[in-house]
Amino acid sequence: MDRIRIVGGTPLNGTIPISGAKNATLPLMIASLLTDDTLVLDNVPNLADVGLLKRILGNHGVDCMVKGKRASHNGHSGETVELSARAIIDTTAPYEMVSKMRASFWVVGPLIARMGQARVSLPGGCAIGTRPVDLFIDALESLGADIDIDGGYVVARAPNGLKGARISFPKVTVGATHVAMMAATLAQGESVIENAAREPEVADLAACLTKMGARISGAGTATIRIEGVPSLSGARHTVMPDRIETGTYAFAAAMTGGEVTLEGATPDIVKRPMEVLTEIGAEVTPTNEGIRIKRNGAGLKPIDISTEPFPGFPTDLQAQLMALVCRADGESHIRETIFENRFMHVQELARLGADIQLDGQVAKVTGVERLTGAEVMATDLRASVSLVIAGLAAEGETVINRVYHLDRGFERIEQKLGGCGATIERLSA
Repeated sequence: MDRIRIVGGTPLNGTIPISGAKNATLPLMIASLLTDDTLVLDNVPNLADVGLLKRILGNHGVDCMVKGKRASHNGHSGETVELSARAIIDTTAPYEMVSKMRASFWVVGPLIARMGQARVSLPGGCAIGTRPVDLFIDALESLGADIDIDGGYVVARAPNGLKGARISFPKVTVGATHVAMMAATLAQGESVIENAAREPEVADLAACLTKMGARISGAGTATIRIEGVPSLSGARHTVMPDRIETGTYAFAAAMTGGEVTLEGATPDIVKRPMEVLTEIGAEVTPTNEGIRIKRNGAGLKPIDISTEPFPGFPTDLQAQLMALVCRADGESHIRETIFENRFMHVQELARLGADIQLDGQVAKVTGVERLTGAEVMATDLRASVSLVIAGLAAEGETVINRVYHLDRGFERIEQKLGGCGATIERLSA
C-alpha cells in the first residue's frame, strides 16, 4: 500500500493547475444514462473515484472511451471522456459496486426516468457519517415512482413514466438535488425543487443537462424548475474547476508561506473560503490566470467558523482549515454542522503536535509554535489531505499511510506540490 513522505519547512512558490471537479464529474457521468446519444465530457480528472464510476456505468451498458490528455503548457488539462448509453443492458446496481462509492447510488434517478425501473443497492454508512437515502426516495416517490426496499436494495418502478411534481426538501442535500433534477428532466410536466442545494456543482450539472435538451431554470438558487421533455440528446461539456482542490492548495500555500498561483481557479465559487483565508492572514488576489495566494513572514490569526451548505464554508475544507490554524497565534473554534463524524483527522494531527480539544461537534484548536513530523494514517479523503498540509509545515519527516484515500479526490498531488518546491514523494509498497 502506497505512502507519501514529506519533509516540511519549505515555502511553496510557483503555479499549481487546478483539475476538473470530482464532485461535478461524478453526476455529469451519471447523466449519460439519460440519453442514447454520446455525452462528451472535457477536463475530467484522473481519479480513483472516476475510474470506479466508469466500471459501474459499464455494468449498466455504458461505453466509456477516454480520448487522453489534451496538450497544454502545464502538460495536463484533464481527460476527454466519451460516454455512450445507447443500450442499457442492466438496471441493477449491485452492492459490491455501490458499497465502494456512495455517489454511485445516484444512478437510480436516470435509470427510473429512462427505463421505468431500477434496482440499486442501499449504500449504507461511510467513514464520515450515515447519510441516509430517505430524501432521495421521497423525491422519486413525489415524481410518481413506486419504491420498495427489498434485501438491502431500493427497487423503483414507474412503468408509465415519471410525472412532474413539487419536491420540497426538509434540509439541503446535494446528492438528492442531483438525483431529483436528473429524474425530472424526463418526467411528464413541470417539476419544482424547493430548498434545493445551491452548490456550483448542481449548476454545472444543470448546464450540461440543458445542452442535452433539458429545460431547467433556477439551478444555483434554492428553487429549481424543470419542464420535462420526451428525450435528451448528446452534448459536449467541460467540467468546472475543483473548488475543494482550490481551497486545499490555497490553505497549503498559507501554511507554508511563499506565493502560489492557482491556475484555472474560479474566484466566484470559492468566495467564502478565500474570505476566511484573508481573515487568517494571507493575501488573496484574483488574476487573469486564476487566484494568487501569498504569505511571506506574517503570522496566522485564529478564527471561529461553522461549516455550512454553499455559499457558506464547505465541510469538505474543514479538515484543511483545521490543519492551517494549528499554527495560528491563539485559539480557533471550528463547528462541524454537516456530518456527525468528521473529526477523525484530529488524533492524527495531534501526532504532529497539534493542540486540539473536541466538545461534541466543536473543535477548539490552540495554535502551537511548531509541528513535528511523524508517521500518520489517512482516515478519509479530506482528512488525508489535511495531514499533507500539516506535514508541509512540520519540522522533519512526515509519512502518511493509506494514501489511497487521497487518490480518490486529488490528482497528481505529489507533482503539483513538488513543482512548487515541496519535498514530497510517493513510496510504493
